[in-house]
Amino acid sequence: MNRLAAALSPYLRSHADNPVDWYPWGEEAFAAARERDVPVLVSIGYATCHWCHVMARESFSDPAVAAYLNEHFVAIKVDREEHPDVDASYLAAASAFMKQLGWPLTALATPEGRTFYAGTYFPPRTVQGVPAFMDVLVAVTDAWRERRAELDETAGAVSEALAAASVAQTRGDLPGAVELAAAVALLEADEDPVHGGFGGAPKFPVAPVLAFLCEPGLAGSATAAASGAAGRALAERTMLAMGRSPLRDPVEGGFFRYATRADWSEPHYERMLTDNAQLLRVLAELLTEADVAGRPPATAPAAVPQPPTLADLAAGIAGFLREVMQLPSGGFASAQDSESPVDGVRSEGGYYALSRDERRSQPPPALDDKVLAGWNGLAIGALARYGAVVGGADGDVAVVAARRAADHVLGLHLRADGTLVRASLGGEVSEAVATLEDLGMLAGGLLDLALATGEASPAVTARALLDSAIAADGGFSPPGGADPVLAARGLALPDDPSEGATPSGLTACADAAWRLFALGAGDAYRDAAERAMEQVAGIAVQRPIAFGGSLALMARLAAPLVQLVTVVPDPAPDAAAVTPASGDELVAETRRHAASVTAIVTDAQARAFAAAGFELFEGRTSIAGEAAAYRCESFVCALPVRSADALAALAD
Repeated sequence: MNRLAAALSPYLRSHADNPVDWYPWGEEAFAAARERDVPVLVSIGYATCHWCHVMARESFSDPAVAAYLNEHFVAIKVDREEHPDVDASYLAAASAFMKQLGWPLTALATPEGRTFYAGTYFPPRTVQGVPAFMDVLVAVTDAWRERRAELDETAGAVSEALAAASVAQTRGDLPGAVELAAAVALLEADEDPVHGGFGGAPKFPVAPVLAFLCEPGLAGSATAAASGAAGRALAERTMLAMGRSPLRDPVEGGFFRYATRADWSEPHYERMLTDNAQLLRVLAELLTEADVAGRPPATAPAAVPQPPTLADLAAGIAGFLREVMQLPSGGFASAQDSESPVDGVRSEGGYYALSRDERRSQPPPALDDKVLAGWNGLAIGALARYGAVVGGADGDVAVVAARRAADHVLGLHLRADGTLVRASLGGEVSEAVATLEDLGMLAGGLLDLALATGEASPAVTARALLDSAIAADGGFSPPGGADPVLAARGLALPDDPSEGATPSGLTACADAAWRLFALGAGDAYRDAAERAMEQVAGIAVQRPIAFGGSLALMARLAAPLVQLVTVVPDPAPDAAAVTPASGDELVAETRRHAASVTAIVTDAQARAFAAAGFELFEGRTSIAGEAAAYRCESFVCALPVRSADALAALAD
């Protein structure tokens, strides 16, 4: 029976024609295992995972392997991007059996879903100590028949260990300048002085860590200024090292998932929406006015090739997101595959060895065109922030792309009752519950879009999304609860606060809450952000490589809150009317002025924000037909100024 052909997930659909009798994630699979009294194989991966493709070709497409698997197991196929909580639960269980976690994840479990053995990729034949997949299946079958009690005991011990670990104490007081400087120093000590980045091979972009290092709040006080400068310099070195290495595709501008060597060479060629969105956001924070002004137009004739600058890297990612990852619907695909046919022969990475002209005759690697609410939030926010920073035609194009994505996600993923759907494909929505990641990341992206456009409505929607995630005790909890299959078996884990490729759901929600507070939505949002960060403060400063997003928010919480609102007159009905020159100069100074939160709005937009309950905008107007800037520190505002020089003087 083909149960995957109609699945929403492209990953599951790619396995639909396997001879394996796959089940999708759900109660039906576990009921079948109980009825047959056989173990469960839980195979977890994602559509653009290279080794997932390899194992599919070598093992899941082999009729003999499939026949054995079908006779002795119930096999479940899971898309980790559609069910991140399922992935997290089984990854945590797998950590009891191996140190190097990854995908494909192969877990062997009881009919109750409790893991008694796990691994990642298993080859068809034993290689360098890694057992053959068929040997693993036979050994498990024998153990299930002859030593069942031992397997049950192992599964129970793993479950008990996970339950104990879930209440492990990571709490602590929020760090101040000294503790944050120590975290920067730990990252400096971990820097690869030759090739850049952190640690050795394999080497990842660790975008949340770079976000912490370039966080303006790090330099928010005299005490923190030195660590802020050091952090920013480290982030710049790392971005340039990656951007000038094989980790980046110089033709289309996107970054690959990771490199297998310390010098950033031999990358795994899948390109993730999450990595590229976050790296664009980092670059937007690093760009200076000189960076933007010094970049030639895209149509300028090529001179002697030069290493890419920060501005080049940012423009390249923005173009990659718009031109490759954005779907006709407006939403963004989750990832791009590492493999594609080149001259009819399937190749991993061969497409990226071609020149721009050569690529035109070859099919590009396929997109996983599943739209994820939270990941789209990252892209919306990154493009909106980039557009606000660079301005001009490039900035406008980026903001338009962000708005298109927001319109698509809100139109399809946000139900009439206000609940959010995690995933969709081709206009069809998934039954997978939205996670804290979805709510927090989408809310954050909408707030960036609101500030880039001056429109209040995205901020209002962001507030509603976050409100749905704030529990009665002031903490964060997804309104749909845990995955019901996991919850029924006691396998659901608390939201994991640590970070790898992306900030945790907890951090994403706390970050959006802080920004709502900074816009004047109320002290309760700051309190929620602080409580969330106190949950991880004890461990974050000790392990900054795993808590970059949290530390970035903690730096903001520790820094003085500077808010800047510049109000320009409403445009005249006559399209030929222009803003006064002083307004143009004031707007330019507003963009480069150091502030925790910056908004440039018209009079009508300021009134809309104020009417929606954002206190920062109350009473903010242009003055005598000219733009006026309001600089505030923790909602205590200086008198408005109408010139760029006067605004610059307020920072002294």
